[in-house]
Amino acid sequence: MPVQDWGRTAYHDSTRRQKAQVQQRIDGVVGDELIFTEHDPVYTIGLRVGAGAHLLWDPAKLAAQGITVAETNRGGDITYHGPGQIVGYPIVDLSARKDLHAYLRFLEEIMIRTLGAFGLAAARREGLTGIWLADRKVAAIGVAVRRWVTYHGFALNVDPDLTHFDGIVPCGIASSDGTVTSLAAELPAAPTMAEVRTVLAEEFQRLWPEFINSE
Repeated sequence: MPVQDWGRTAYHDSTRRQKAQVQQRIDGVVGDELIFTEHDPVYTIGLRVGAGAHLLWDPAKLAAQGITVAETNRGGDITYHGPGQIVGYPIVDLSARKDLHAYLRFLEEIMIRTLGAFGLAAARREGLTGIWLADRKVAAIGVAVRRWVTYHGFALNVDPDLTHFDGIVPCGIASSDGTVTSLAAELPAAPTMAEVRTVLAEEFQRLWPEFINSE
């Protein structure tokens, strides 16, 4: 499967580009692709909450931190994207296996295996989305689908500014349920963004054929 690296992007620009590529995939102009990007600082609000429901900082604090707010049509609650975080946008056709829940489990498995490659024992947590290291969330997932072609995807914290998560209740998770972490916070020396992207792409490409052809 081809992999694109869009570099650093504004969230609205990346969403526009995704939607254009989704239409091309529906039309058969392009095949399945895995896209990586790294966003300018932004809080994105998913379909599960209303605007501002879990924002903790006022507009002046957001402006001082250089963080924008964007509503989005992906599933999930509110989360943060910013430099030091790998965002993966698989634009893939699920027509051969119309099971969105299985696709979410597939994305989780990709990240669990990737983190394992760097010596971290990541796992799912019952009733909570994303990928965890014990009670510390290291990755978020939120997808959308149009005519069984997916977009949006996952965000894996490599070395972002973790203080930016203080401005929200990330994914609606109360502090009593856990905190947010990153590879840099968990490892003596964090891998580079390029190293992590390489492993993510390899795991995705390795597992995708089996997933899409399974019943």
